[in-house]
Amino acid sequence: MHNIAEDFDSETNPELIRFLGYAKRSCTDVQSELYVALDEKYISKDEFSETYELAGRTRAAIRGCIKYLREYPKRKTAN
Repeated sequence: MHNIAEDFDSETNPELIRFLGYAKRSCTDVQSELYVALDEKYISKDEFSETYELAGRTRAAIRGCIKYLREYPKRKTAN
């Protein structure tokens, strides 16, 4: 969320795409750290599974935003 908020006011798609990329990679970081938390027994298997899935869905949503922003100039010129 911080990566997205940091660049939300930039008003340029390339910069927003860059920060969305950071946010997407942060989702992968969360998934990686979840394995550590599970191995160290800080969380249960159910908590791991639920949070891992949420991070994956969040990453997919961010990927969709990035795709939209990359295709936006093409759609704009086509109209």
